[in-house]
Amino acid sequence: MNDESAVVEFPPGPSGLPVVGALPHSVLGGLEFRERMAERYGDVVHWETHRGHEYQLNHPDDIAHVLVDNNENYVKGDQFQRLLGPLLGNGILNSEGEAWRRNRHLIQPAFHPDRIEVYAGMMTELTESQLDGWSDGETRPIHGDMMELTLRIVSKALFGVDIDRYVDDIEAAVEDFLTATTSLSNFLLPEDVPLPSRRRMRRARDTLDDVVSDIVRRKRANPGEDDVISMLLAARDDEGDPLSDEQIRDEAITLITAGHETTAVSLTYTTYLLAQHPQVEAKLLDELDAVLDGDRPTMADLPDLTYTERIVKESMRLFPPVPGIVREAEAADEIGGYTIPAGARLFMNQWVVHRDARWYDDPLAFEPERWTTEFERSLPPLAYFPFSAGPRRCIGDRFAMLEARLILATLYQDYHLELVSDRNLEVIPTITSRPKEEVLMTVHERSSDETVESPR
Repeated sequence: MNDESAVVEFPPGPSGLPVVGALPHSVLGGLEFRERMAERYGDVVHWETHRGHEYQLNHPDDIAHVLVDNNENYVKGDQFQRLLGPLLGNGILNSEGEAWRRNRHLIQPAFHPDRIEVYAGMMTELTESQLDGWSDGETRPIHGDMMELTLRIVSKALFGVDIDRYVDDIEAAVEDFLTATTSLSNFLLPEDVPLPSRRRMRRARDTLDDVVSDIVRRKRANPGEDDVISMLLAARDDEGDPLSDEQIRDEAITLITAGHETTAVSLTYTTYLLAQHPQVEAKLLDELDAVLDGDRPTMADLPDLTYTERIVKESMRLFPPVPGIVREAEAADEIGGYTIPAGARLFMNQWVVHRDARWYDDPLAFEPERWTTEFERSLPPLAYFPFSAGPRRCIGDRFAMLEARLILATLYQDYHLELVSDRNLEVIPTITSRPKEEVLMTVHERSSDETVESPR
């Protein structure tokens, strides 16, 4: 047989188990599995599951091909929809094609630079309010605190409402849903099988449905001028009809969950890293003193808070809030010299690329100083992509960076955080990279003559 076109050469990769292939290793192996695949097999890795071919891309050029250069050929795909569709419906994170373009057009005004500038004062004010509840010497659940704070910020900024009464319910629902998505049985069994994890996912959706329904009801009765819910209520489609309640619900839940979850985990890891690197915290304090001189940070201060920004960038390099991205090929393609068949799923892991010694000297070290202009120019474009890239780049990236810098500047002017939890933090990759256990820290009020002590 001479039909060479019928032969497809697959990249190297694990052989897996009968029937299910490498799926259990992929799902249960977590971030360590992704790191091992890159180390053992190189830039393009292949394995099979009962659902077909899967690939892991580890080179920035190949990732750029999927997310930027040939992005129209790659969609979120069935697996992504199976996991997040029950919660987010057809919102901006899940939708494709014309539906996605419509959704992005509707949401975009809320993230315009002029609007983001308005959010700055609100972010600082809500951070101060949160810190008012802290006491010197007490031990705080930092991840829980950051989740609560970012949830209050996104609700006030984007929805124009206070959701104090719902904070605990939202956090419990989001955690239940995201942890349920890591269940191996969700990947193995048909969607109509009533698994315990799927029941938890449905209960989480019901909880968030109730919250959003109340927010929408309040905004119908008292609409604002520029919050997202009011804009969605006023929007009309091409036929002049208003959006359905389901469409509004999908966008609102997407913004509630994605809009606070990623920034919260990023801030958690940043405080965790600062607690272990007193020399970095000391440089942060020097900058805050020099730029702010005891005043609260504002939007106008951010261009001068360069080291603060480098800390955020370096934290998101080591602990990317979204550890990986998945896409599905609609048509066959070629990547790295290999044929990628239609329907194949491709995994691109920030966690792996951001820790690659080809792009970062001493990649496991926390070194904000590395983020010079010259260094950033030297990086391949997709060697650093915490907010993804291409047309599907996170719409809230500027919002998130503003929020992270203002919260850090406000928090560290008032407090030094001493790590109580285990220093070997274990990360669980759901859709985001959540810490497995709560991150406990003792908070110490700062005094004018305070010095930062080295960790024990």
